[in-house]
Amino acid sequence: MTVPRRILSAATWTIGGSLAATYAFESGASRPAAQVALQTLANVLLSGPCVALCVFFLPFVVPFVHRKFPFPADWIAIVATLVVFGLIGSLAGGFGGIAIGIIREQPFRSWYGDVAKVAVYFTVIFGLSATAVHELRARLATTTVALRTKERDEAEARRLAAEARLASLEARVDPHFLFNTLNSIAALVRDNPVAAERVVEQLASLMRSSLDRGSSLVTLDQELALVRSYLEIERVRFGDRLRFEVKAAAKIGHALVPRMSLQTLAENAVKYAVSPSRDGATVVVSVVTTNGTLQLVVEDNGQGFDASQLPDGHGLHLLKSRLAMIFGDRARLAAESHPGRTCVTLTLPFSETAPTRINA
Repeated sequence: MTVPRRILSAATWTIGGSLAATYAFESGASRPAAQVALQTLANVLLSGPCVALCVFFLPFVVPFVHRKFPFPADWIAIVATLVVFGLIGSLAGGFGGIAIGIIREQPFRSWYGDVAKVAVYFTVIFGLSATAVHELRARLATTTVALRTKERDEAEARRLAAEARLASLEARVDPHFLFNTLNSIAALVRDNPVAAERVVEQLASLMRSSLDRGSSLVTLDQELALVRSYLEIERVRFGDRLRFEVKAAAKIGHALVPRMSLQTLAENAVKYAVSPSRDGATVVVSVVTTNGTLQLVVEDNGQGFDASQLPDGHGLHLLKSRLAMIFGDRARLAAESHPGRTCVTLTLPFSETAPTRINA
């Protein structure tokens, strides 16, 4: 609240409260209007300084006290401050009234004790009430900001998930990949119809997973089947240049992994190890468990790549974003690459139930 608004609010409450006190405690209804006005003015002079002290100094006193003292000592200090405000304010108001002739000095000295008690009582009551309301508003504002931040983060998480799905779909329907696969199928139809049918089924499985808008997690068995389909399709394209092996530890097939995560690692190996090499490369996909974690590893013996130079929107970057969205800091992606050996490792918490952090 700005200073002018504070002054206006304080003046409104002071005048209104003083007028109400005149009618409630001074039999204002049976008095002439002039006496009511004088009594109200006297009440304003006595209460106004108390209100002014609260309005202008409490916003500085309260935060300072909260920082310096623990609960409940901080609230005791605030009450003590309000008592001081009541005593000083009523005394200052009395002297002001005497100075302008509204209050007579001798009667004021005799009944100042009662005035001070009333001033302290109302200053403490209204000061504590105003402080509590202000702090509740501040907490509400903080909570509102936190809620909006959470909503923004959730929206960002949904956006990242959508981008990851879109990137996966774009990679699958890349014209070169799709046309080469269709050409391979066309060639197989003449010479090996059974193999052509198998490739069509593998391509359909790959496309279906790309388009699936269900859960962000699938079982390891499903992801391994998808990786095999992808590598089988690529082997039709590359022939003997692509050699691969897929292996996983026993009894972990029901563990949950991000959809198309392992496939993204395999695709990266094909892109940087098999495709640019005349002799091709060997890609080994393996999954093991250790210390409550699941490790998905893709190795190749290609020429390697520089993980620090990957463009924005690359599959590995999007995969890292998805991991943060689903698992927070409980998952990590590490890449070690040099000519002759590249190893990309995806470490996840081993679980057969979906984590609550999933937002997509």
